[in-house]
Amino acid sequence: MFQKKKKKTIQIEGMHCMHCAKKVEEALQSLEEIKKAKVNLKTQEALIQFDHEIDEQKIKEKIEDLGYKVIKIQVK
Repeated sequence: MFQKKKKKTIQIEGMHCMHCAKKVEEALQSLEEIKKAKVNLKTQEALIQFDHEIDEQKIKEKIEDLGYKVIKIQVK
């Protein structure tokens, strides 16, 4: 049975260049639950897609381990 992908947006503070955005994107994609991650430097947001629910604390820790701050995570 086909299952619709779920989406969340993550507001991130502290990204200043494309390298920062790429680091966050790669870190998010390294989480096995996340099927796709796209970071927008201009809006300071990441959009993630996943099939099964993911622990938001795990997402937050992954980003904050890179030195950035997660402002909020919300369902898209």
